[in-house]
Amino acid sequence: MDGTKQLFSTMTTNSKMRYFLVFFTLCIPLSILVYTSKLSGKNIPRSDNQTTLAETCKAIVEGKRFFVQENLLKTSFGKSNCSYYMTQSHYITKSLSQEEASFPLAYTITLHKEFDTFERLFRAIYMPQNIYCIHVDKKAPEKYKKKVAQLLACFPNAFLASQSELVVYAGISRLQADLNCMKDLVKSAVPWKYLLNMCGQDFPLKTNKEIIQHLKKFKGKNIADGVLPPPHIIKRTKYIYREQMFGIFSFILPTLLWKPPPPHGLTIYFGPAYVALTRKFADFILQDQRSLDLLEWSKDTYSPDEHFWVTMNRIPGVPGSMPNATWEGGLRAIKWSDAEANHGGCHGHYVRSICIFGTGDLKWLLSNKNLFANKFELKTYPPTVECLELNLRERALNQSEIPVEPSWYL
Repeated sequence: MDGTKQLFSTMTTNSKMRYFLVFFTLCIPLSILVYTSKLSGKNIPRSDNQTTLAETCKAIVEGKRFFVQENLLKTSFGKSNCSYYMTQSHYITKSLSQEEASFPLAYTITLHKEFDTFERLFRAIYMPQNIYCIHVDKKAPEKYKKKVAQLLACFPNAFLASQSELVVYAGISRLQADLNCMKDLVKSAVPWKYLLNMCGQDFPLKTNKEIIQHLKKFKGKNIADGVLPPPHIIKRTKYIYREQMFGIFSFILPTLLWKPPPPHGLTIYFGPAYVALTRKFADFILQDQRSLDLLEWSKDTYSPDEHFWVTMNRIPGVPGSMPNATWEGGLRAIKWSDAEANHGGCHGHYVRSICIFGTGDLKWLLSNKNLFANKFELKTYPPTVECLELNLRERALNQSEIPVEPSWYL
Protein backbone atom coordinates (compact mmCIF):
# COMPACT_ATOMS: atom_id res chain seq x y z
CA MET A 1 0.00 0.00 0.00
CA ASP A 2 2.85 2.40 0.89
CA GLY A 3 4.44 1.64 -2.47
CA THR A 4 1.20 2.46 -4.25
CA LYS A 5 0.94 5.79 -2.41
CA GLN A 6 4.52 6.65 -3.27
CA LEU A 7 4.01 5.79 -6.92
CA PHE A 8 0.79 7.85 -7.06
CA SER A 9 2.50 10.85 -5.46
CA THR A 10 5.14 10.90 -8.21
CA MET A 11 2.60 10.78 -11.07
CA THR A 12 2.01 13.77 -13.28
CA THR A 13 -1.54 15.19 -13.54
CA ASN A 14 -2.03 13.55 -16.94
CA SER A 15 -0.82 10.22 -15.60
CA LYS A 16 -3.28 10.44 -12.70
CA MET A 17 -6.13 11.14 -15.14
CA ARG A 18 -5.16 8.09 -17.21
CA TYR A 19 -4.97 6.03 -14.02
CA PHE A 20 -8.53 6.98 -13.02
CA LEU A 21 -9.79 6.33 -16.55
CA VAL A 22 -8.36 2.79 -16.49
CA PHE A 23 -9.68 2.27 -12.93
CA PHE A 24 -13.27 3.21 -13.84
CA THR A 25 -13.15 1.31 -17.12
CA LEU A 26 -12.27 -1.85 -15.21
CA CYS A 27 -14.49 -1.32 -12.18
CA ILE A 28 -17.76 0.00 -13.60
CA PRO A 29 -18.70 -3.28 -15.34
CA LEU A 30 -18.02 -5.10 -12.05
CA SER A 31 -20.32 -2.71 -10.19
CA ILE A 32 -23.06 -3.36 -12.76
CA LEU A 33 -22.76 -7.11 -12.28
CA VAL A 34 -23.11 -6.94 -8.51
CA TYR A 35 -25.82 -4.27 -8.46
CA THR A 36 -28.96 -6.08 -7.32
CA SER A 37 -32.59 -5.37 -6.60
CA LYS A 38 -34.23 -6.99 -3.61
CA LEU A 39 -37.46 -8.51 -4.88
CA SER A 40 -39.70 -11.06 -3.18
CA GLY A 41 -37.05 -11.66 -0.55
CA LYS A 42 -34.31 -12.50 -3.04
CA ASN A 43 -31.42 -10.55 -4.47
CA ILE A 44 -31.91 -10.72 -8.22
CA PRO A 45 -29.08 -9.41 -10.44
CA ARG A 46 -30.06 -6.66 -12.84
CA SER A 47 -28.83 -6.70 -16.40
CA ASP A 48 -26.53 -3.96 -17.65
CA ASN A 49 -29.46 -2.18 -19.28
CA GLN A 50 -31.61 -2.43 -16.15
CA THR A 51 -28.84 -1.06 -14.01
CA THR A 52 -28.20 1.78 -16.44
CA LEU A 53 -31.91 2.56 -16.50
CA ALA A 54 -32.22 2.43 -12.71
CA GLU A 55 -29.34 4.88 -12.34
CA THR A 56 -30.84 7.08 -15.05
CA CYS A 57 -34.20 7.11 -13.29
CA LYS A 58 -32.55 8.02 -10.00
CA ALA A 59 -30.69 10.88 -11.67
CA ILE A 60 -33.87 12.19 -13.30
CA VAL A 61 -35.83 12.19 -10.05
CA GLU A 62 -32.97 13.94 -8.26
CA GLY A 63 -32.78 16.58 -10.98
CA LYS A 64 -29.30 15.56 -12.13
CA ARG A 65 -28.04 15.32 -15.69
CA PHE A 66 -28.43 12.03 -17.53
CA PHE A 67 -27.34 10.79 -20.93
CA VAL A 68 -29.57 7.83 -21.85
CA GLN A 69 -31.95 8.70 -24.68
CA GLU A 70 -32.73 5.24 -26.09
CA ASN A 71 -34.99 2.34 -25.16
CA LEU A 72 -33.29 0.05 -22.65
CA LEU A 73 -36.16 -2.34 -21.82
CA LYS A 74 -36.32 -4.10 -25.17
CA THR A 75 -39.04 -6.50 -26.34
CA SER A 76 -38.78 -9.29 -28.90
CA PHE A 77 -41.93 -8.43 -30.86
CA GLY A 78 -41.85 -9.62 -34.46
CA LYS A 79 -38.71 -11.71 -33.95
CA SER A 80 -40.10 -14.94 -32.56
CA ASN A 81 -43.09 -17.17 -31.92
CA CYS A 82 -45.61 -16.37 -29.20
CA SER A 83 -44.09 -18.54 -26.49
CA TYR A 84 -40.65 -17.02 -26.99
CA TYR A 85 -42.11 -13.51 -27.22
CA MET A 86 -43.99 -13.79 -23.91
CA THR A 87 -40.93 -15.17 -22.13
CA GLN A 88 -38.30 -12.88 -23.63
CA SER A 89 -40.55 -9.82 -23.25
CA HIS A 90 -41.16 -10.66 -19.58
CA TYR A 91 -44.94 -10.92 -19.45
CA ILE A 92 -46.36 -12.07 -16.11
CA THR A 93 -48.12 -15.37 -16.78
CA LYS A 94 -49.68 -16.24 -13.40
CA SER A 95 -51.92 -14.40 -10.94
CA LEU A 96 -49.61 -12.93 -8.31
CA SER A 97 -52.09 -13.27 -5.43
CA GLN A 98 -55.44 -14.80 -4.54
CA GLU A 99 -56.90 -11.32 -4.21
CA GLU A 100 -56.02 -10.58 -7.85
CA ALA A 101 -57.17 -13.99 -9.10
CA SER A 102 -60.61 -13.48 -7.54
CA PHE A 103 -61.02 -9.91 -8.84
CA PRO A 104 -60.41 -9.96 -12.62
CA LEU A 105 -60.60 -6.69 -14.53
CA ALA A 106 -61.76 -5.90 -18.05
CA TYR A 107 -59.99 -3.31 -20.19
CA THR A 108 -60.95 -1.52 -23.37
CA ILE A 109 -58.08 0.20 -25.17
CA THR A 110 -58.62 2.45 -28.18
CA LEU A 111 -55.69 2.78 -30.58
CA HIS A 112 -54.71 4.63 -33.72
CA LYS A 113 -50.94 5.20 -33.46
CA GLU A 114 -47.84 4.73 -31.27
CA PHE A 115 -47.61 0.93 -31.44
CA ASP A 116 -44.45 0.78 -29.29
CA THR A 117 -46.10 2.87 -26.57
CA PHE A 118 -49.16 0.59 -26.68
CA GLU A 119 -46.99 -2.52 -26.40
CA ARG A 120 -45.42 -1.18 -23.21
CA LEU A 121 -48.85 -0.23 -21.84
CA PHE A 122 -50.19 -3.69 -22.61
CA ARG A 123 -47.23 -5.38 -20.94
CA ALA A 124 -47.61 -3.14 -17.88
CA ILE A 125 -51.31 -3.90 -17.33
CA TYR A 126 -51.33 -7.51 -18.55
CA MET A 127 -52.40 -10.19 -16.09
CA PRO A 128 -53.63 -13.65 -17.13
CA GLN A 129 -56.86 -13.43 -15.10
CA ASN A 130 -57.94 -10.16 -16.76
CA ILE A 131 -59.52 -9.66 -20.19
CA TYR A 132 -58.63 -7.07 -22.83
CA CYS A 133 -60.59 -5.70 -25.79
CA ILE A 134 -58.58 -3.58 -28.21
CA HIS A 135 -60.24 -1.19 -30.66
CA VAL A 136 -58.11 -0.04 -33.59
CA ASP A 137 -59.30 3.02 -35.51
CA LYS A 138 -60.52 2.12 -38.99
CA LYS A 139 -58.33 4.81 -40.52
CA ALA A 140 -55.13 3.44 -38.94
CA PRO A 141 -52.62 2.11 -41.50
CA GLU A 142 -52.99 -1.56 -42.43
CA LYS A 143 -49.45 -2.27 -41.24
CA TYR A 144 -50.34 -0.91 -37.82
CA LYS A 145 -53.52 -3.01 -37.63
CA LYS A 146 -51.58 -6.16 -38.52
CA LYS A 147 -49.00 -5.51 -35.80
CA VAL A 148 -51.71 -5.11 -33.16
CA ALA A 149 -53.46 -8.28 -34.36
CA GLN A 150 -50.15 -10.17 -34.32
CA LEU A 151 -49.48 -9.09 -30.73
CA LEU A 152 -52.95 -9.99 -29.47
CA ALA A 153 -52.81 -13.41 -31.13
CA CYS A 154 -50.32 -14.45 -28.45
CA PHE A 155 -52.80 -13.93 -25.61
CA PRO A 156 -55.99 -15.99 -25.12
CA ASN A 157 -57.54 -13.25 -22.98
CA ALA A 158 -56.99 -10.36 -25.42
CA PHE A 159 -58.81 -9.69 -28.68
CA LEU A 160 -59.74 -7.07 -31.26
CA ALA A 161 -63.16 -5.45 -31.02
CA SER A 162 -65.69 -7.23 -33.21
CA GLN A 163 -66.75 -3.92 -34.72
CA SER A 164 -64.38 -1.07 -35.59
CA GLU A 165 -65.18 2.63 -35.89
CA LEU A 166 -63.57 5.39 -37.90
CA VAL A 167 -62.85 7.57 -34.90
CA VAL A 168 -63.17 11.34 -35.10
CA TYR A 169 -61.62 13.29 -32.23
CA ALA A 170 -64.39 14.58 -29.90
CA GLY A 171 -67.06 12.79 -31.95
CA ILE A 172 -69.60 10.11 -31.11
CA SER A 173 -67.35 7.52 -32.76
CA ARG A 174 -64.94 7.71 -29.82
CA LEU A 175 -67.69 6.77 -27.38
CA GLN A 176 -69.01 4.13 -29.78
CA ALA A 177 -65.59 2.48 -29.89
CA ASP A 178 -65.74 1.93 -26.12
CA LEU A 179 -69.32 0.68 -26.37
CA ASN A 180 -68.34 -1.80 -29.09
CA CYS A 181 -65.75 -3.30 -26.77
CA MET A 182 -68.19 -3.22 -23.87
CA LYS A 183 -70.63 -5.33 -25.94
CA ASP A 184 -67.89 -7.90 -26.52
CA LEU A 185 -66.76 -7.94 -22.90
CA VAL A 186 -70.20 -8.54 -21.36
CA LYS A 187 -70.40 -11.71 -23.48
CA SER A 188 -67.17 -13.01 -21.96
CA ALA A 189 -67.11 -15.92 -19.54
CA VAL A 190 -64.43 -14.11 -17.52
CA PRO A 191 -66.19 -12.92 -14.33
CA TRP A 192 -64.67 -9.44 -14.42
CA LYS A 193 -65.62 -6.98 -11.69
CA TYR A 194 -64.83 -3.60 -13.27
CA LEU A 195 -64.30 -2.35 -16.80
CA LEU A 196 -61.65 0.34 -17.29
CA ASN A 197 -61.36 2.21 -20.57
CA MET A 198 -58.01 3.46 -21.81
CA CYS A 199 -56.26 4.84 -24.85
CA GLY A 200 -52.97 3.61 -26.27
CA GLN A 201 -51.00 6.54 -24.81
CA ASP A 202 -52.03 5.89 -21.21
CA PHE A 203 -49.75 4.22 -18.70
CA PRO A 204 -50.46 2.78 -15.23
CA LEU A 205 -49.04 4.37 -12.11
CA LYS A 206 -50.22 1.54 -9.85
CA THR A 207 -49.82 -2.24 -9.91
CA ASN A 208 -52.71 -4.55 -10.69
CA LYS A 209 -53.08 -5.29 -6.98
CA GLU A 210 -53.08 -1.60 -6.08
CA ILE A 211 -55.69 -0.89 -8.78
CA ILE A 212 -57.95 -3.60 -7.35
CA GLN A 213 -57.55 -2.30 -3.80
CA HIS A 214 -58.50 1.19 -4.99
CA LEU A 215 -61.59 -0.07 -6.81
CA LYS A 216 -62.71 -2.11 -3.80
CA LYS A 217 -62.95 1.09 -1.77
CA PHE A 218 -65.95 2.08 -3.91
CA LYS A 219 -67.87 -1.04 -2.81
CA GLY A 220 -69.48 -1.83 -6.14
CA LYS A 221 -70.05 1.76 -7.21
CA ASN A 222 -69.07 3.05 -10.64
CA ILE A 223 -66.30 5.60 -10.91
CA ALA A 224 -67.66 8.13 -13.36
CA ASP A 225 -66.86 11.52 -11.89
CA GLY A 226 -68.42 14.79 -12.89
CA VAL A 227 -70.32 17.95 -12.11
CA LEU A 228 -72.85 20.21 -13.77
CA PRO A 229 -71.16 21.61 -16.90
CA PRO A 230 -69.40 24.96 -16.41
CA PRO A 231 -70.46 27.83 -18.72
CA HIS A 232 -67.81 27.20 -21.39
CA ILE A 233 -68.87 23.52 -21.65
CA ILE A 234 -72.63 24.05 -21.99
CA LYS A 235 -72.36 24.77 -25.72
CA ARG A 236 -71.19 21.20 -26.32
CA THR A 237 -74.72 19.90 -25.80
CA LYS A 238 -76.64 23.10 -26.59
CA TYR A 239 -75.69 23.17 -30.28
CA ILE A 240 -75.43 20.51 -32.97
CA TYR A 241 -71.96 19.26 -33.97
CA ARG A 242 -71.30 17.01 -36.93
CA GLU A 243 -68.49 14.56 -37.66
CA GLN A 244 -66.75 15.39 -40.94
CA MET A 245 -64.58 12.79 -42.69
CA PHE A 246 -62.49 13.24 -45.82
CA GLY A 247 -60.38 10.12 -46.21
CA ILE A 248 -58.04 10.01 -43.23
CA PHE A 249 -58.72 13.68 -42.42
CA SER A 250 -61.56 14.18 -39.96
CA PHE A 251 -62.88 16.83 -37.58
CA ILE A 252 -65.96 18.03 -35.70
CA LEU A 253 -67.92 20.82 -37.38
CA PRO A 254 -69.87 23.17 -35.06
CA THR A 255 -73.19 24.63 -36.20
CA LEU A 256 -75.55 27.29 -34.88
CA LEU A 257 -78.43 24.81 -34.76
CA TRP A 258 -79.88 24.23 -31.31
CA LYS A 259 -80.42 20.73 -30.01
CA PRO A 260 -83.71 19.58 -28.48
CA PRO A 261 -83.72 18.89 -24.71
CA PRO A 262 -82.19 15.62 -23.49
CA PRO A 263 -84.50 12.58 -23.46
CA HIS A 264 -86.42 11.48 -20.36
CA GLY A 265 -85.80 14.85 -18.72
CA LEU A 266 -82.22 13.87 -17.94
CA THR A 267 -79.87 16.46 -16.46
CA ILE A 268 -76.61 16.50 -18.40
CA TYR A 269 -73.42 16.36 -16.35
CA PHE A 270 -69.81 16.84 -17.42
CA GLY A 271 -66.84 14.66 -16.50
CA PRO A 272 -63.82 12.71 -17.77
CA ALA A 273 -64.08 10.27 -20.66
CA TYR A 274 -62.22 7.61 -18.65
CA VAL A 275 -64.21 5.59 -16.15
CA ALA A 276 -64.35 2.38 -14.11
CA LEU A 277 -67.70 0.60 -14.51
CA THR A 278 -69.20 -2.45 -12.84
CA ARG A 279 -70.45 -5.34 -14.94
CA LYS A 280 -74.06 -4.75 -13.90
CA PHE A 281 -73.77 -1.13 -15.01
CA ALA A 282 -72.34 -2.28 -18.36
CA ASP A 283 -75.32 -4.59 -18.86
CA PHE A 284 -77.64 -1.71 -17.98
CA ILE A 285 -75.95 0.73 -20.38
CA LEU A 286 -76.39 -1.65 -23.29
CA GLN A 287 -80.06 -2.42 -22.62
CA ASP A 288 -81.84 0.37 -20.74
CA GLN A 289 -84.00 2.61 -22.92
CA ARG A 290 -82.81 5.78 -21.19
CA SER A 291 -79.25 4.88 -22.04
CA LEU A 292 -80.06 4.02 -25.64
CA ASP A 293 -82.02 7.25 -26.09
CA LEU A 294 -79.30 9.38 -24.51
CA LEU A 295 -76.74 7.76 -26.81
CA GLU A 296 -78.88 8.59 -29.84
CA TRP A 297 -79.38 12.17 -28.62
CA SER A 298 -75.61 12.51 -28.06
CA LYS A 299 -74.62 11.60 -31.61
CA ASP A 300 -74.44 15.25 -32.71
CA THR A 301 -72.86 16.70 -29.56
CA TYR A 302 -69.22 17.60 -28.90
CA SER A 303 -67.18 14.99 -27.01
CA PRO A 304 -70.17 12.93 -25.83
CA ASP A 305 -67.96 10.55 -23.86
CA GLU A 306 -67.45 13.43 -21.41
CA HIS A 307 -71.14 13.61 -20.55
CA PHE A 308 -72.60 10.17 -21.34
CA TRP A 309 -71.01 8.08 -18.58
CA VAL A 310 -71.36 10.62 -15.80
CA THR A 311 -74.96 11.47 -16.73
CA MET A 312 -76.04 7.82 -16.60
CA ASN A 313 -74.12 7.27 -13.36
CA ARG A 314 -76.07 10.10 -11.74
CA ILE A 315 -79.45 8.42 -12.16
CA PRO A 316 -80.70 7.07 -8.79
CA GLY A 317 -81.33 3.34 -8.79
CA VAL A 318 -79.04 2.58 -11.71
CA PRO A 319 -76.64 -0.32 -10.86
CA GLY A 320 -73.62 1.11 -9.04
CA SER A 321 -74.77 4.71 -9.53
CA MET A 322 -73.36 7.61 -7.54
CA PRO A 323 -75.93 10.44 -7.79
CA ASN A 324 -73.73 12.76 -5.71
CA ALA A 325 -70.32 11.93 -7.22
CA THR A 326 -67.88 14.77 -7.91
CA TRP A 327 -64.17 14.29 -8.62
CA GLU A 328 -63.05 11.68 -6.09
CA GLY A 329 -62.42 8.80 -8.50
CA GLY A 330 -58.64 9.11 -8.75
CA LEU A 331 -58.39 7.42 -12.16
CA ARG A 332 -56.27 9.77 -14.31
CA ALA A 333 -53.29 12.05 -13.83
CA ILE A 334 -53.28 14.65 -16.60
CA LYS A 335 -51.39 17.91 -16.94
CA TRP A 336 -53.64 20.45 -18.66
CA SER A 337 -52.05 23.51 -20.21
CA ASP A 338 -54.43 25.85 -18.37
CA ALA A 339 -53.64 24.39 -14.94
CA GLU A 340 -49.86 24.83 -14.69
CA ALA A 341 -50.22 26.60 -11.36
CA ASN A 342 -51.47 23.27 -9.95
CA HIS A 343 -49.03 20.83 -11.56
CA GLY A 344 -45.85 22.86 -12.09
CA GLY A 345 -45.80 22.78 -15.88
CA CYS A 346 -45.23 20.26 -18.64
CA HIS A 347 -41.63 19.10 -19.20
CA GLY A 348 -42.49 17.44 -22.49
CA HIS A 349 -44.86 19.20 -24.88
CA TYR A 350 -48.58 19.91 -25.17
CA VAL A 351 -50.92 18.31 -27.72
CA ARG A 352 -54.54 19.55 -27.64
CA SER A 353 -53.78 21.17 -24.27
CA ILE A 354 -52.64 17.85 -22.72
CA CYS A 355 -49.02 17.29 -21.69
CA ILE A 356 -47.05 14.52 -23.39
CA PHE A 357 -44.94 13.69 -20.37
CA GLY A 358 -41.22 14.37 -20.59
CA THR A 359 -38.46 13.13 -18.32
CA GLY A 360 -38.86 16.19 -16.10
CA ASP A 361 -42.37 15.00 -15.24
CA LEU A 362 -41.16 11.68 -13.84
CA LYS A 363 -40.90 12.78 -10.19
CA TRP A 364 -44.45 14.17 -10.35
CA LEU A 365 -45.73 10.93 -11.89
CA LEU A 366 -44.02 8.66 -9.36
CA SER A 367 -45.59 10.55 -6.47
CA ASN A 368 -49.06 10.78 -8.05
CA LYS A 369 -51.92 8.94 -6.38
CA ASN A 370 -54.02 8.33 -9.50
CA LEU A 371 -54.23 4.87 -11.08
CA PHE A 372 -53.16 5.92 -14.59
CA ALA A 373 -51.62 8.88 -16.40
CA ASN A 374 -52.14 10.33 -19.87
CA LYS A 375 -50.26 10.87 -22.28
CA PHE A 376 -46.96 9.24 -23.25
CA GLU A 377 -44.78 8.79 -26.32
CA LEU A 378 -42.11 6.12 -25.94
CA LYS A 379 -40.09 7.25 -28.97
CA THR A 380 -40.05 10.90 -27.91
CA TYR A 381 -39.26 10.49 -24.21
CA PRO A 382 -38.05 6.88 -23.64
CA PRO A 383 -36.93 7.18 -20.00
CA THR A 384 -40.31 8.56 -18.89
CA VAL A 385 -42.12 5.37 -19.87
CA GLU A 386 -39.32 2.97 -19.00
CA CYS A 387 -38.65 4.39 -15.54
CA LEU A 388 -42.33 4.03 -14.71
CA GLU A 389 -42.34 0.51 -16.13
CA LEU A 390 -39.31 -0.61 -14.13
CA ASN A 391 -40.67 0.92 -10.93
CA LEU A 392 -44.09 -0.65 -11.48
CA ARG A 393 -42.77 -4.13 -12.27
CA GLU A 394 -40.50 -4.21 -9.23
CA ARG A 395 -43.39 -3.16 -6.98
CA ALA A 396 -45.66 -5.80 -8.51
CA LEU A 397 -43.11 -8.57 -7.98
CA ASN A 398 -42.42 -7.39 -4.43
CA GLN A 399 -46.16 -7.73 -3.78
CA SER A 400 -46.30 -11.25 -5.25
CA GLU A 401 -47.60 -14.01 -2.97
CA ILE A 402 -46.30 -16.76 -5.26
CA PRO A 403 -42.72 -17.61 -6.29
CA VAL A 404 -41.50 -15.12 -8.88
CA GLU A 405 -40.37 -16.66 -12.15
CA PRO A 406 -37.06 -15.37 -13.54
CA SER A 407 -38.63 -14.33 -16.86
CA TRP A 408 -40.92 -11.85 -15.09
CA TYR A 409 -38.05 -9.53 -14.25
CA LEU A 410 -37.68 -6.84 -16.91
